[in-house]
Amino acid sequence: YKVSSDTLFSLIVLIIYIVYFTVTFSVNNNMVTIEVLTGSNFKKWKEDIEFAMKMVDVDLSLVTDKPGGLTVASTDDEKLVHAGWMKSNRICLLSMRRLILDHLKSGMPTDCTAKELMTAISERYCVSSNADIGSLLQVLFNMKYDANGGVRDYVIRMVDYKTKLKALKVDLPDTCIVQQALNTLPLEF
Repeated sequence: YKVSSDTLFSLIVLIIYIVYFTVTFSVNNNMVTIEVLTGSNFKKWKEDIEFAMKMVDVDLSLVTDKPGGLTVASTDDEKLVHAGWMKSNRICLLSMRRLILDHLKSGMPTDCTAKELMTAISERYCVSSNADIGSLLQVLFNMKYDANGGVRDYVIRMVDYKTKLKALKVDLPDTCIVQQALNTLPLEF
């Protein structure tokens, strides 16, 4: 019994698909979470997208350019690379577009690769130190004690945000952090 090269190629693509599905399933069980892009959270959104796509091993289209088109003379390896890149691009594009607020999608390219879309989004929401400062201040001053990890961990998280702000040349006085901690801790403390 002889198997044609087209049948063999289809079988290999099916096996690769099954392997990807298995990896994706186990990653989903570990609850990889990505926040929806709101504009002000671009830096974290990008890191989360890149992490999630790397974890399910479909980040190829985010880190490489589109391979050349296939020809009659294309090797099986070239066909596999092309099929893998195309699948990566579809999954990355679907994931990225799904995780952007609808009103932010206007003006974004629609006929592009995942790498091109990430570049366009990066240019639109370039991260400045002012955005980082705003995000850190917002988190710091909206923190609420939830009893997870205890008071010590809660205060350490506050000090960590103060340290990150200091690295961005925003030096909050220690009394500010102490006052914020006292204002957000339950009365029994």
